[in-house]
Amino acid sequence: MERQSIIGLVLIFLILIGYQLLVPTPETTPLVDAPQTTTASIDTTNSANASIQADSLTNEVPKTGLAAAAAIEEKDITIETSTLKLTFSTKGGLIKEAMLKGYKTFDQKPLYLITPDNNRLNLLMPTHSGEVNLSVLNFTTQDSSQVLGENDSTTITFRLAVSRDQFFEQVYTVYGSGYLVDYGIRSDNIGISNQSLILDWSNDLHQLENDMAENRKSAGIDYYTDELDEIGKNSTSGTDETKVSAPVNWFSFKHKYFLLGLIAKDTPFKDLDLQSTANPNDPIIAKTLSAKTAIPVPALNQGKGNFQFYLGPNDYQLLKKLNIEGFEENVYLGYAFLKPINKFILVPLFNVLESVTSNYGILIILLVLIVKLALTPLTYKSYMSMAKMKVLAPELEEIRKSNPDDMGKQQQEQMKLYQQVGVNPLSGCIPVLATMPILFSLFFLFPNLIELRQQPFLWSSDLSTYDSIIKLPIHIPFIGSHISLFTVLMTVSSIGYAYYNNQITPTQQNSPINMKFLSYVMPVMFMFVLNSFPAGLTFYYFVSNVVTIAQQLTIRKFVDEDKIREILNENRKKNIEKPTKGSKFQQYLEKSLQAAEEAKKKQAEKKNKKRSN
Repeated sequence: MERQSIIGLVLIFLILIGYQLLVPTPETTPLVDAPQTTTASIDTTNSANASIQADSLTNEVPKTGLAAAAAIEEKDITIETSTLKLTFSTKGGLIKEAMLKGYKTFDQKPLYLITPDNNRLNLLMPTHSGEVNLSVLNFTTQDSSQVLGENDSTTITFRLAVSRDQFFEQVYTVYGSGYLVDYGIRSDNIGISNQSLILDWSNDLHQLENDMAENRKSAGIDYYTDELDEIGKNSTSGTDETKVSAPVNWFSFKHKYFLLGLIAKDTPFKDLDLQSTANPNDPIIAKTLSAKTAIPVPALNQGKGNFQFYLGPNDYQLLKKLNIEGFEENVYLGYAFLKPINKFILVPLFNVLESVTSNYGILIILLVLIVKLALTPLTYKSYMSMAKMKVLAPELEEIRKSNPDDMGKQQQEQMKLYQQVGVNPLSGCIPVLATMPILFSLFFLFPNLIELRQQPFLWSSDLSTYDSIIKLPIHIPFIGSHISLFTVLMTVSSIGYAYYNNQITPTQQNSPINMKFLSYVMPVMFMFVLNSFPAGLTFYYFVSNVVTIAQQLTIRKFVDEDKIREILNENRKKNIEKPTKGSKFQQYLEKSLQAAEEAKKKQAEKKNKKRSN
């Protein structure tokens, strides 16, 4: 029995020694009640300084609580999915790197949205001992690196234990596919209950596309309250700032084609401070975007600090499937009156055509053919109107010659002629105006379609940006330092289309604007404007011009001008025998001309009276 007693005592002694060595001694005084005469703050990326300040914060037992956290060695955990490669760090318990699979930068390097050099996220916790920057402290975790299958998911938990009854946790759930990462913040007895944790996030947006000027112009912050708003977009220098007092459901740092978003699931962001800074002389960073918001400590204690990171492409269809209110509006689809055309017609049509062909140049040609086919009735009506005006051209010329100095009389006689033959002079303009919304919608859609990014066609290596066949030695305003061949072809085809139209359109004498000359000038002006726009857009306009000319040449074969003349003469006879009132617009125009003529006569009479007096 003595031998067994001795062995038992030795084992107990060894257990006590092991317990002292392996289990840290808890702090005798909780962090929230620690007495301090001065406010201590841990806000440094230097590990040594953080350790010293943490020691002064706990004050009683060095190398425990926050002091121990500052001294723990940093460890990285990598989670790889089918779409993302994420690196987490125990330092701060944050995402250290985020790489998007399936995408490359313009110079074919791996595409990172988050790196240690460009991303700063600070979590500032208010305590009775001062504001503590939790992001410079090292958390503990039991999780390790792994590769996920598409249907798998994993949870990584980072824990900062201050004492037995005080801890702070950050929990990430990563899915095997997609670009959403669930993010939860938990707190227990850390922080002052009537104050808020400050989340301060800043990201330097590096150049991801070849056109740095367009990168800088497109970058900005979108945020959603009960509607979408933005800051920083189209700004290329200086700093833009705003403070949002209304609850914000989500905000996103926007590249041209990629997003870093933070979505609030339980607790909307309040008192959101946003800032966008652009330095036009910086060759690496397009913009620096920052967001600072408050998360109430009680929400963290109650388990309501649940959020989601979105780290991925700014793809309309992809964002729409997330079912996050307004999140698909990160893709700009144009002005309010144009957005429905893109949203309900062009984007779905584009996606259908993607299932037909993987060649986006051919896809654009198919898109043109479908749109032009749908607009054929309007094109036909417009051509018939121009043909009628061409038939009436000799009579209109006679009216001008008979009243060379009286514009009012000319217009009255012209309106009388139109009424007699049953022609509406504006009927040729209405079909053209009806097609304009589609052209403008495409103007906004193509620059924001990530589907065109790095898609080659003919000599263009990337349809989402300009194609450059000539590099200029200097930068020319509007044109830039290059010449785009698709833009040149668009311009030439526009001039050709204008020339063809001018052959069938009668010349308007005494008009203050030479419309025929203007039809040649406008394409040249647009060449300057569109030279730096995506090659996909200028290629669309080029194909559209060619198809329109082909359409009109085809329609011309079925139009007999002699027959049109006969119809107009028959209308004239009918209207002479039984005059018609004409359309409401014609009646209104005729009354307006008569009123103008009477006002002109009265003015002339007054002048004559003054002269006689």
